[in-house]
Amino acid sequence: MLHGVPGAAAPAARRPPRRRAGPVRRPRPAGGRAAARLRRSGLPSPLHLLPALARYAPLSAADRVRAARAALGLARLDPGDPVLDQVSAGAWLAQRGQRPWAREALWGLFLTSALNAEVDDAALGLSAMVCRRALFGRADAADIGLPLVPLEELHGGPALRRIAEMGGTVRLKARVEAVTADPKVVVDGMPIAADAVVIAVPHEAAARLLPAEALPDPLRWPELDASPIVNVHVVYDRRVMDAPFAAAVGSPVQWVFDRTAVSGLREGQYLAVSLSAADPWIDMPTAELRSRFVPELRRLLPAAWDAQVREVFVTRERRATFRQRPGSGAARPGAATRAPGLYLAGAWTDTGWPDTMEGAVRSGLTAARLVRRHLEKVKDR
Repeated sequence: MLHGVPGAAAPAARRPPRRRAGPVRRPRPAGGRAAARLRRSGLPSPLHLLPALARYAPLSAADRVRAARAALGLARLDPGDPVLDQVSAGAWLAQRGQRPWAREALWGLFLTSALNAEVDDAALGLSAMVCRRALFGRADAADIGLPLVPLEELHGGPALRRIAEMGGTVRLKARVEAVTADPKVVVDGMPIAADAVVIAVPHEAAARLLPAEALPDPLRWPELDASPIVNVHVVYDRRVMDAPFAAAVGSPVQWVFDRTAVSGLREGQYLAVSLSAADPWIDMPTAELRSRFVPELRRLLPAAWDAQVREVFVTRERRATFRQRPGSGAARPGAATRAPGLYLAGAWTDTGWPDTMEGAVRSGLTAARLVRRHLEKVKDR
């Protein structure tokens, strides 16, 4: 459930080998080295990660014991309990002996990337859901897969082909101006009648498009706000990282991914630094981001000291996700609106999952089921 990274395992992606180890690096003056490796063992869940935690060098032995106890407490929480939506994960963890360094160096690896929120700002319910799924679910639930093709080709291409096979039409770059309760969709000034409409857009756009009679009262969607993601892309003249990905602790770098193959680069290496909860970086000029992250990569990757940087560019997603902070769960709507035939889809809706691709898919399936029921009722009238 990583945000701002190449993507999760899929049929056209490189599936992770059994128990792939992810290096966790700490900066050093002359280049970092792997401080730990997050590698699941052959033990059944939830014991599969205990050996990795027991050897997790960034934490002291006492912190590792306290982390294990906190993990057991998280496993007992019910992510759907509305009380947990009012509490931050950081406050809950602090009450259970998780000091700031442990919250950053251990819990932040999972929660910040999954929720696009710092641990101290993340809602406890969603944090518990992530940990239960990734850490206490199936033994391979936390494995990371890397795509071999661009995400547009991985996800968009197959979907477009399937819609065409089913007789559907996809209109790209068409501006939807409004949706009426009839329902009709106004596209580029032309009303198009529909039996049902699924609005799969960000929450602020959905609030503008839907008719007033379809909106909840009160409308709490603006409370969801938005949280940014920034990716700093660095192209070197040679290989500087052997692993396909690495995490970092004690550094502004969070995760680094090797995008050489998927980009088609034939010489050198292309790394992408993924920064979730990127409020400090979203408005920083590219030159300043370069001056901060190129030296930081040298501190993390010894081979980068002798490499030449060919190119640095930055991609920014100002509204990558909603802010998954305490209280946000109550503002997430269900798929049905107050108008018959109008439905919502999107990872920001009440899926029970964080604002991730998995949540978006689940929202689409829920909306499709509701559309089918609606059409069956209309047909029977």
